[in-house]
Amino acid sequence: MAMSVASSSSQFLRPLHQLEFPKCPRLSSKSQFRPRPLRRFQTLRNNIRATAAAARVADSEFSSKHDQAVAADVLACPICYEPLIRKGPAGLSLSAVYRSGFKCEKCKKSYSSRDRYLDLTVTAGLRDYTEIPPIQTQLFRSPLVSFLYERGWRQNFSRSGFPGPDEEFKMAQEYFEPAKGGLIVDVSCGSGLFSRKFAKSKNYSGVIALDFSENMLRQSYDFIKKDDTLSTTNLALVRADVSRLPFSSGSVDAVHAGAALHCWPSPSNAVAEITRVLRSGGVFVGTTFLRYNSSTPWLVRLFRERTFPGYGYLSAEEIEDLCTSCGLTNYSCKIQQSFIMFTAQKP
Repeated sequence: MAMSVASSSSQFLRPLHQLEFPKCPRLSSKSQFRPRPLRRFQTLRNNIRATAAAARVADSEFSSKHDQAVAADVLACPICYEPLIRKGPAGLSLSAVYRSGFKCEKCKKSYSSRDRYLDLTVTAGLRDYTEIPPIQTQLFRSPLVSFLYERGWRQNFSRSGFPGPDEEFKMAQEYFEPAKGGLIVDVSCGSGLFSRKFAKSKNYSGVIALDFSENMLRQSYDFIKKDDTLSTTNLALVRADVSRLPFSSGSVDAVHAGAALHCWPSPSNAVAEITRVLRSGGVFVGTTFLRYNSSTPWLVRLFRERTFPGYGYLSAEEIEDLCTSCGLTNYSCKIQQSFIMFTAQKP
């Protein structure tokens, strides 16, 4: 027993260079030098990257399907308001709508595109019957007025207190905050001045530029084609009557009507239609010329009452009364001289 202890003790009494240590196995690759926690972190990171990539693909597929659903579900027959059956490529881009045919299963009536806009008026396709709209509507169907609208005509609105398209768009965007990501319809869009701004903002799943004037829609198409950033956006051109909107009830998130209300033959019918197509919580924003405001002298009021019988210039009180009587709530407005921007929501 003493011998074994001594032998064991002698091992510890040897000089350090004479001690024998077990040999370490030779590492075959650099990867074996990596600590296990680092390898686990890299595996976790790779898994996260793969999950993120799959999520991006899923989001892209969802957005594509959502855009197709918007295009398929929102367009309706202007006669019975039933959703139209579509044959052709999905989407609301100019090319997709132009290459598509639409039909109402209930009315058995077909609708197609002409000059790059989709005609969804009640009189679309009729050969013998014609209507003569009111003078204020006919004026904007003129090729000359359509050509001049963004080439000097609209700029003159500043004399009546209009702050200008850029500022008006900024003001409207604040009101449309609850409708972000949804479908917006720019009724009485004219040459598409604000329709293009809404599309370029990328705040909406789709933009429909709607007007009764064929020449205004042609001008809108010309402006769109000159802007390469709009060629693939969900921006469609539709000819329709604001008093007979070709959309299913409760299918639209926002409606914009820039400098338009005074041109409508029946503002009450138009606002009632806008209320019908808006979803619950949907937003309506419009601008127009006031007939007068609280600071307008009575003599000027009398002059304006008698000078413009063909246009529906309203007072601020009348506009609020009109919106609330059509079932809209949360009415508010901003007034500058004869300019008014008003907004209201569908409850």
